[in-house]
Amino acid sequence: MYKLLFTLLLPFLCFTTSHAQELNARVTVVANQVGPNVNRSTFTTLQTALNNFLNNRKWTNDVFAPSEKIDCNFLLNVEATSEQNIYNASLTIQAARPVFNTDYLSPIINFKDDNISFKYIEFQQLEFNDNRVSGMDPLVSNLTAVFAYYAYMVLGFDYDSFSLHGGDPYFQKAQNIVNNAPDGRSITGWKAFDGVRNRYWLVENMLNTKYAAMHDIYYEYYRKGLDKMYEDENIGRAAMLQVLKKLDTYNSDNPNTMINQFFFQGKSTELVNIFKKALPQDKATARDILPRIDITNASKYQDALK
Repeated sequence: MYKLLFTLLLPFLCFTTSHAQELNARVTVVANQVGPNVNRSTFTTLQTALNNFLNNRKWTNDVFAPSEKIDCNFLLNVEATSEQNIYNASLTIQAARPVFNTDYLSPIINFKDDNISFKYIEFQQLEFNDNRVSGMDPLVSNLTAVFAYYAYMVLGFDYDSFSLHGGDPYFQKAQNIVNNAPDGRSITGWKAFDGVRNRYWLVENMLNTKYAAMHDIYYEYYRKGLDKMYEDENIGRAAMLQVLKKLDTYNSDNPNTMINQFFFQGKSTELVNIFKKALPQDKATARDILPRIDITNASKYQDALK
């Protein structure tokens, strides 16, 4: 099962070797929509700068062995605006978490942020300070603020998957970026009123005590579920079924929170492959719950778990 699932992630998880601290990140900048009047080398330089920014910065106080670095992928899709050196972009963030005693990487983040505006001049130094998030030019500092925010969110979810509430310090760092984010006419995604699925709401959901059950869910899904499947698939699958039941309760109590949708992005194939081998009664339970809590993939679960 793990080998089958692992192959599904290969297009997204082909990582470069780097001198990373905590992150084994690959940043790809795509600039097919910027038009012919922009120097293409600008985006090659930007791609290198962003890779260095994520991989060479020390994001925690912990020591990571090379094998412990967190695999993550950032795809920045850039388009030009009417103003020189100012761009709009979407950013797709993917991160994977190794499953104990296997070569399988389970998707822990698979999210697209469509609300990024920034200013970049070739060879401009990328700077970020946790204590002074916003610089003199908000559009310049917005780029590093966004990448630093998602670096901390990647760390937060990864740590949460290994220990209960282990990610709290990094969610709090991400919250600090939200609270001190650059502010400008074209800058969005940092405020509650900017939408219902943005940077503000993602970290708010993970720090809101009302939604504390999500920390248990992340921990139990990975540590008590996936990590146990090498030893005993039935025990691991039973734990994951309990996670689905908790998610069902959470979703009933807290409908339409961002974190519920966020949890499922990228996981539908993984869940199908896990519960296809379940005992008939457990498969039926999964088939009943999954379409209700992951509406986007409802038909996929109903068809695959017959």
